[in-house]
Amino acid sequence: MSEQQLPGQKPAAWRAGRAWTVLALGLGAQISGTVFVSAPAFLIPLLHTERGLTLAQAGLLASAPTVGMVLTLIAWGALADRIGEKWVISGGLALTALAALGAVQAQGYPALGFFLLLGGAASASTNAASGRVVVGWFPKDRRGLAMGIRQMAQPLGVTIAALVVPGLAATAGVGAALLVPFVLTASFAVACAIGVVNPPRPAPAASPAAAPVPASPATGAAGASAAARIRAAANPYRSSGFLWRIHAVSVLLVVPQFTLSTFGLVWLITGVGLDALTAGVLVGVSQFVGALGRIAVGVLSDRMGSRVRPLARVAVAAAAAMLLLAVVGASAPGAGGGPVAMAAGILFVLATTITVADNGLAFTSVAEVAGSAWAGRALGAQNTAQFLAASAVGPGIGALVGLVGFPWAFAVVALFPALAVPLIPRPAAEHDRL
Repeated sequence: MSEQQLPGQKPAAWRAGRAWTVLALGLGAQISGTVFVSAPAFLIPLLHTERGLTLAQAGLLASAPTVGMVLTLIAWGALADRIGEKWVISGGLALTALAALGAVQAQGYPALGFFLLLGGAASASTNAASGRVVVGWFPKDRRGLAMGIRQMAQPLGVTIAALVVPGLAATAGVGAALLVPFVLTASFAVACAIGVVNPPRPAPAASPAAAPVPASPATGAAGASAAARIRAAANPYRSSGFLWRIHAVSVLLVVPQFTLSTFGLVWLITGVGLDALTAGVLVGVSQFVGALGRIAVGVLSDRMGSRVRPLARVAVAAAAAMLLLAVVGASAPGAGGGPVAMAAGILFVLATTITVADNGLAFTSVAEVAGSAWAGRALGAQNTAQFLAASAVGPGIGALVGLVGFPWAFAVVALFPALAVPLIPRPAAEHDRL
C-alpha cells in the first residue's frame, strides 16, 4: 500500500491490525531510546560513592542526553511533518545506536558526556515521531488508550535501565552497562525500518491566503503537495493559548517526575538506607506500576471525553505525593529497614506512579489540538519544553539536595505541580479546539 492511501481503501480489520503493529513498534522504539537516556541516571550511585563525583557533577552527566534531546526535538518533529514518521524513527535510532557505541568506548567523563549528548539528540526522533504515528493510526475515542500504552515506554525504559545498568556497571564497568541501549536501539532501528507504515494524512482545506507551492526538481510533485498542505493549515499557536498552557503545565509537572527517576535510587540507598539490590527492585517496580497507571489514566480520559480534566487531578495528586515523600524522608534517615523504611518504599512507588501519569494526557491533547499538519512540530515543542526542565533537574536538584538534604528538596519540588494546577486549560476550551 502507498503510505498516503486513505483508510477506506483497506478493510477495517487490516487498518486495526496495522494500528496495533505500529503501536507495538513505536512502543519498542521509545523504550529503547528511553533506556539510553535513562541509563546515566543509574550510574549516579557508582559515580558518587565510588568515583568521587559530587551529586551535582553526576547529575550533570546524567542530564547530557536530555540536553541533546532539547537541541533537536523540534527539528525531528518538523522532519516528521515533512517526510513522515517511518524514516525519522528508524534513522534516529540508528544514530542513537552509533552514539551508544561511542559511549561504550569513551575514555574519560568529557568524552562520555559528549556521546551521551549526541545520543540524546538522535533519540529525540522517537519522542517526536512515535507519538505522532500512533495518533495518526487510532481514532479519537481510542487515542487515550493507545497513547497510554505508548507512554508506557518511558517508565518501562527506566525499569529496564534500573534493573540492568547498576549491576552491570558495578561488576563490568560503565562501558558494559551502555551496551544495553546499544543493542536495543540497533535492533529497533531495523524493526521500525521494516514494520512502521506512515498513517494516512487527510489534506486540510486550503486557506484562501495560502500560496501554491510549485514542484521543483528537488521536491517533485509529492513534496510540493506536502509542503502546500503544511502551509495551508492554520497555526494552532496563533489561534489559541491552549497549546502554550499545556506546554507550561507539562514543564512544571516534569520536575517531580525527573527528580524521582534521577535521584530515587540514590535516595533509597543513601537516604533510606536500603541496599542497592532492594532499591533497584523498588525503582523497577515503581516504573512498571507507573506504566500501568498511564494506561489507566488514558482510558479514563477516553471515558471522560477530556484530557485536561484528569490532568488537573494528577497535578494535585503529584503535589500531595511529593509533600508526603518529604515528611517520610525526614523520618527515615538511614532507616535501613523496619516500618519507616517500608513506608518510604511504598510511598516512593506511589509518588513515581502519580508523577508519570500526566505525560500521556498532555501528549495526546497536544497532538489532537495541533492537527495532523502541525502535530510533529507541536509534539517536538512539547518535548523540548519538558526536556529543558528535565535537563535542569539533574544539576539543579542535585545541588539543592547537597545544600538542604532530600526531604527539603522534595518539599520544594512539590511546589511545581501545585503551580501547574491553575494553568491547566478548562475542559470547555479543549472542546472548542477539537
